[in-house]
Amino acid sequence: MFRWVSENYRTFLWAFALALSVWISAVTSADPDETRALASPVPVQIVGQDPGLVLNSDIPTEVEVTLRAPRSIWNMIEADPQIVSAILDLSGLSSGNHSLELQIQVDARPVQIVSAAPHTILFTLEALDTQTLDVDITLSGEVAVGYQAGDLAAEPLEVVVAGAQSQVQKVTRARVSVNLSGIRENLDQTLPIEILDENGQPVEGVTVSPEAIHVTLPVSQQGGYRDVAVKVIVMGRVASGYRLTDISVYPPIVTVFANDPQLVNALPGVVETKPLDLQSAQEDIITRLELNLPFGISVVGEQTVLIQAGVSPIESSITLAGERVEIIGLSAEFSAQVSPLTVDVIVSGPLPLLDTLTRQDVRVTVDLAGLGIGTHQIVPRVEILISNVVVESILPNTIEVVITSSGVPVITVTPTP
Repeated sequence: MFRWVSENYRTFLWAFALALSVWISAVTSADPDETRALASPVPVQIVGQDPGLVLNSDIPTEVEVTLRAPRSIWNMIEADPQIVSAILDLSGLSSGNHSLELQIQVDARPVQIVSAAPHTILFTLEALDTQTLDVDITLSGEVAVGYQAGDLAAEPLEVVVAGAQSQVQKVTRARVSVNLSGIRENLDQTLPIEILDENGQPVEGVTVSPEAIHVTLPVSQQGGYRDVAVKVIVMGRVASGYRLTDISVYPPIVTVFANDPQLVNALPGVVETKPLDLQSAQEDIITRLELNLPFGISVVGEQTVLIQAGVSPIESSITLAGERVEIIGLSAEFSAQVSPLTVDVIVSGPLPLLDTLTRQDVRVTVDLAGLGIGTHQIVPRVEILISNVVVESILPNTIEVVITSSGVPVITVTPTP
């Protein structure tokens, strides 16, 4: 038996190789390899960084990856893109400039990594530094006239700046800006902290803790001053066929003053304007009006208010009954008969325009250009010679037209415009 095997082992090897090649060919045909780029970039994960070091250069956040893998593996990757990861391992690195290759890992087999862009990352590691700063609060603007601000309070008053040593050394100031322009009520805000260098420019690449502080500032109205609403007084009516759509006033609230605080306290909470005349108005009104103030009371600042009144025509619709149908575009060798001879036209638009509409302003036509002998169903066309008037519908909306040779005695309907 051993002798027989030793004499025929070459035949066994050839048979095994042939079977293996047939199997590989069958598998490859059923699950062919494909080379393509991932549909979405892969996020770069940084691991192994020394907690006492910080990155002082921009690191790409994503990488484009191209793989070669069987179609079944691609189906797995498309179903779960997290199978592919990009690792930047900083383990054991000290401060200084470094160059590392990204590690592309695929939790599936078999896969060949064709390319990654970028493939090599250049970066700088620096020692982590911190600095504690007092917060400077900068006030700008003034509270509204007739108001006064109290003492400002802020919490916390110190912040910690952290980052690369070279960047933290540039920091000279932590600032919060508070704008008081025109405020009439207590200020209660959480404001961001700016980290600045000696030239007042923001310092990039550092973090601040906390990132914002809470600022409060009491604001109260001085004696003799009071905020009151403005009420617009109107007189007259807009023109017939028009309507008043809205009236707005700016500013809607004004500050008034009196040497005797009791005078402003006695106001009902509103002051009226001089009358706004709407008589026969047909368009929007923009004007300034004085305020009708009691004796001893004056308005602080601008002495008039801006009034805007919207005036627009009333929209309506009417039916134009019995509009005759006109034939156009008929060849001289033909005659035509239409049925019905008239249609009703419903139009809409501003009521003042509809009141002036006449039959001479409306034209109903059927265009027979290019049509031959026979019976045709034509949609009539309506022209309105007045702008802003719209055709809503035509009744009926289809006209029957019978075209015959001009040698056949038929009645040709050609209405006079």
